[in-house]
Amino acid sequence: MIKFEYITLLFNVRLRFIFLFLALITTFQISAQNKSTGTNHDFKVKAFHIDLRCEVMTIPALKKIAKQLSDIGVNTLIMEWEGTFPFSKHATLCNKYAYSPDDIKSFIAYCSKLGIDVIPLQNCFGHVEYILKHDRYYQLREDKKEVSQVCPLKEKENKKIFSEIFTEVASMHPSKYFHIGGDETYLLGYCKKCSEKVISDGKSKLFVDYIKMMCEIVMSLGKTPVLWADILLKYPEAVDQLPKDAIFIEWNYGWDKNKFGDVESLLNKGINFWGAPSIRSAPDNLYLTQWDKHFNNIKYFIPECRNVGYRGVVMTSWSTSGTYGFMYDNNWEVIETYPIRYVYPLSGFNILIAAYGEALKGTEPLNSQQFVINYAQKQFGLKPHEGELLWKILQTPQELIKNGKVGNGKSILDLKDEAITLQKQITELKPKSNKTEFEHLRLMMKIRVEYLKFKEIQSKYESSLFDISSVKNLISETKLLIKEAAKIDKKFSILNKDFLYDSEIKEINRLRNLSVQGLYENIKKIDSN
Repeated sequence: MIKFEYITLLFNVRLRFIFLFLALITTFQISAQNKSTGTNHDFKVKAFHIDLRCEVMTIPALKKIAKQLSDIGVNTLIMEWEGTFPFSKHATLCNKYAYSPDDIKSFIAYCSKLGIDVIPLQNCFGHVEYILKHDRYYQLREDKKEVSQVCPLKEKENKKIFSEIFTEVASMHPSKYFHIGGDETYLLGYCKKCSEKVISDGKSKLFVDYIKMMCEIVMSLGKTPVLWADILLKYPEAVDQLPKDAIFIEWNYGWDKNKFGDVESLLNKGINFWGAPSIRSAPDNLYLTQWDKHFNNIKYFIPECRNVGYRGVVMTSWSTSGTYGFMYDNNWEVIETYPIRYVYPLSGFNILIAAYGEALKGTEPLNSQQFVINYAQKQFGLKPHEGELLWKILQTPQELIKNGKVGNGKSILDLKDEAITLQKQITELKPKSNKTEFEHLRLMMKIRVEYLKFKEIQSKYESSLFDISSVKNLISETKLLIKEAAKIDKKFSILNKDFLYDSEIKEINRLRNLSVQGLYENIKKIDSN
């Protein structure tokens, strides 16, 4: 009897072991299936991109944002230092806002304590105006007067200079990743030698040969190369010649997934992808923020990245378009560069940063409306119906005016009246906490209203009905705008004190008022004649 019970017990133990083993196998199979299909896939890299090309944050501000991002689950920062990096051998590249080596070390060490990996973004193909504008690097240009891009066939010079630059930047970043840019190379195949190579080998080969050389430099430093995916998607023919470990970031700010090219075909080739939505991108500027577009971008693209199995996601935040105007001297010597577009500082986008963090938590698409209502209650102490009003304000489209025209059939007057209503509504909301954050939202709407008032005046000035009899009325209207602009300048300075450098705050205010000030001086001169 005892022997029978022993055998029965042994049988039950073995049976349980078999069931446990089968369960483990099943779990493994489901996990593998989820990994391949993207179901319930979590990102290894949860990153945020900080663009310091136009709006240079102070080190305390950068640390504050790093902490804020860490709190919402971000584990990686991609830093586009550009001229703020403290170059040594290539000190020519340092601009007036360049950090010290100790600043960079302190920031990276602080991020490390937060569990944040800091990846440098060092452009080496397109978007290198800050390099090519200098005589020291003139020989690298693809075109003598369009200084945004290096000529990829100047291999010896490029390899020497970017080996040195990469080495400097990499030495201060412990991260195993190194971002080399590679996006928007609009001049690809432009010069005579490059056009000849395109005819013989194709644009993909021209692009890939150069990127391969840059990747090899990165790998020689013990790093994994990362780059934007738009050009490779457009010209994928030579993709097999790139390093297998290279990571490509598909940036998508709300368009069709195959805008640049067939993403799925490269996924099938085993290309490593991260995805990148955005909380600041064109046409955003100082007086226009397309909140609805960014909330939708978070809502739809992050789940799409999960579904296709991307290993990382990067929230981009562009301070500028990366396109510049130039003042030249003889022989196309660059005297000054002017960003085509400034965006309101990152200080005004906490609600979108928080929305990104919320989207990282789960596998379901973000319910943007409910998120804003909840955020308004938790962050600002507003009531549910006030949160609904804030959502209504934020999701109202902000239209771009091009050459005096509005694309959706509305008039400038329509946009102005709509913005005035929204401004009144957001002014009536009374936050009980985090009032400074809320003041950024109010100020952004105020700037929007004043801009539309200016565009209305400007449309009268540009009208075929404008003549000298109209001048006095326009002078009066423009004076009021200039008076209001001074108040906005003061508010902007107060809200961004310690976030940006004082001299940069003054420059942003100056640029924002340039058009209205210029119009006022013109019509005042007409009136005096």
